[in-house]
Amino acid sequence: MKDLLACTALITGASSGIGAEFARQLAPLAAQLILVARREDRLEELAEELRHANPTLRVTVRPTDLTNMSDTQLLCDWMETEGFELDLLINNAGLGDHGPFETADWSRVDEMLQVNVVSLTYLCHRLLPTLRHHRPGAILNVSSMACLLPIPGLGVYAATKSYVSSFSEALRAELAGTGVGVTHLCPGPVETEFAQSARRNGHRVGGNATPDALEVSVQQVVREGLQAIANNRPRVFPGALVKLAAVAIALAPLFILRFFLNRRVQAMRPHAESPSCDFDPEYDLP
Repeated sequence: MKDLLACTALITGASSGIGAEFARQLAPLAAQLILVARREDRLEELAEELRHANPTLRVTVRPTDLTNMSDTQLLCDWMETEGFELDLLINNAGLGDHGPFETADWSRVDEMLQVNVVSLTYLCHRLLPTLRHHRPGAILNVSSMACLLPIPGLGVYAATKSYVSSFSEALRAELAGTGVGVTHLCPGPVETEFAQSARRNGHRVGGNATPDALEVSVQQVVREGLQAIANNRPRVFPGALVKLAAVAIALAPLFILRFFLNRRVQAMRPHAESPSCDFDPEYDLP
């Protein structure tokens, strides 16, 4: 997709963080934004902000719980009924969970799989026909630097992001020459509500998944993501240090990566004798 001017874009997880920033940076360019997330009050507040700053922009709010497959299907049914001519689909919504898999709350794991994998895939499947009909179009799937590694303490989350990146590359190859581009955005650490919601009882278990030196602002992440869409790039790691780290991980032998992963496991293990399984995962869609 070469031009974001006058586009119609659907953004999931738009109530805060990266999703809200995508809406803010697209607002001066787009003709219409469709904002999707679970928290209607946050969406309405953002929509009012965008309309005030961009009087000609049309903003539609659609509260949707992407952990619920019926809700996701209703979103797509509504899109078809309303006849939106979609140019850009941004699959940004995501869930995480930080801690040992053994002590994870299964309902949390199930919701993470539903949002990060099932709903993302379903939205691509249901909305692809309108993107092809109204081409040129684009799909941006928000993955993560975590897609490169099996990360203890973030095992399911990292695996879902590996799926997102692999699926995006395959879909991009299938759509080559159709006028619909597919990009996956792989940020490193970004300070958003997502990072807070992934923590059990509001704090981390063990060390950080990635060094703080790799942290990139949400504004830069979104700016590089939009540039990648405009230039039809397949993948982007926002931030110079993140790009270098991604290359280093890709080139490192597996036995070296296992050494550092094992070190991470040691840091995660509790030093006290009391069990660490009484987590109360509280979260919200980013």
